[in-house]
Amino acid sequence: MRTVFWENNELKMIDQRILPARFEVISYRSHKDVAFAITDMVVRGAPAIGAAAAFGLALAGFESASSSTEGLLADLGAASAVLKASRPTAVNLAWAVDRLMTVARSVTGSADDLRAAVLAEAQKLADEDIEINKRMAEHGAVLIDDGDTIIHHCNTGALATVDWGTALGVIRTAHEQGKHIHVLVDETRPRLQGARLTAWELEQYGIPYEIISDNMSGYFLKTGKAQKVLFGADRVAANGDVANKIGSYMLALAAHDNNVPVYSVVPTSTVDLSLAHGDLIPIEERNTDEVLGIQFHGEPVAPKNAKARNPAFDVTPNRLLSGIVTENGVVYPPFDINLPKFVR
Repeated sequence: MRTVFWENNELKMIDQRILPARFEVISYRSHKDVAFAITDMVVRGAPAIGAAAAFGLALAGFESASSSTEGLLADLGAASAVLKASRPTAVNLAWAVDRLMTVARSVTGSADDLRAAVLAEAQKLADEDIEINKRMAEHGAVLIDDGDTIIHHCNTGALATVDWGTALGVIRTAHEQGKHIHVLVDETRPRLQGARLTAWELEQYGIPYEIISDNMSGYFLKTGKAQKVLFGADRVAANGDVANKIGSYMLALAAHDNNVPVYSVVPTSTVDLSLAHGDLIPIEERNTDEVLGIQFHGEPVAPKNAKARNPAFDVTPNRLLSGIVTENGVVYPPFDINLPKFVR
């Protein structure tokens, strides 16, 4: 089933905070509740966040009591600001909201026509995401050889998108093509999206895997026990610098040092050509409870009065990437020249 979907005039989303222990779908009828769900990581992954925000804007249209298109547009504008503020790093969110607002401003009919147009565009965006993912997966699967062991960071599967996935979608496609592959799943601390979500998805697909802590990756790369590194991205700058879940930079460094190819798998909607390089990408710092709240054998890991830092993302410089997989093909260096061609 889809991670994010519209049903009975409600937005429904798989609650990713409680997987793999429980599988639950939550319903939303308010754009503010959707914004909070994005912030609280009920839904996460750049494409999934974009789709959730799009449907959140559609909800805002139905929430509005305005009978005029002017009044409704004003309400949608206010809602778009709320949704955009929910997660600053993932560019898909703003891209999706802006796309829907462009459609909204082009409607010449009644307020109800406008509401219908916004919902239709949100559904179109969600449907397109699946097709884009499958195209990316076909391009990326060519890079995977039979017998490969792949290190994968964070979660980039169906849960991170509307369906199918980005980097994990590549792995899934390679597996369905009959390639014998094995996945080393980084735990991806502190929220453990790898150990909780990627491992759960791989079990659904029947793909062999083992969970490793993030700091084990260097060992497997240096000893020749891993042949590829794959991860997604929440924003890619025009020069090919990639902002992704914290730990991606260290993983790419270790892979580069051991001549192991590193690929970031992203839809072109994640590429932000307005930013010249990765240092301009805003990096979200999340609540330090995510770091300090980890337990071992039921007991807190950190001392009671400990303090912490919790940047959610880091930036991998383009020099460490072997390629960027998009729905339009695999982009190779020099990224500052080639990436804009694939986006446009």
